[in-house]
Amino acid sequence: MSIYYRYSDDAAPGALVVRLYRSADEVRAFKREKASDGAGDSIFPGEEMEPEAAFRMAENKNRDNDHPIYVELMEEINWNPSWGELQ
Repeated sequence: MSIYYRYSDDAAPGALVVRLYRSADEVRAFKREKASDGAGDSIFPGEEMEPEAAFRMAENKNRDNDHPIYVELMEEINWNPSWGELQ
């Protein structure tokens, strides 16, 4: 089971973040990489996707780095245990 961590502003630059948000009646996601202070974050890809796809993409990108993957839950989003464990 994959383990993810709640996003906070003190996450290190370069950290991968999966943002979960509501779009109509669905939970959607996008993956981003936290930029260094004063720079804009990089968003991969620039389109919304299903949460499972965003987590897979983040894990694939992080495979060689073995850094934590953070999750940013936007308003009205509850964690689904089928996505993994959220600490």
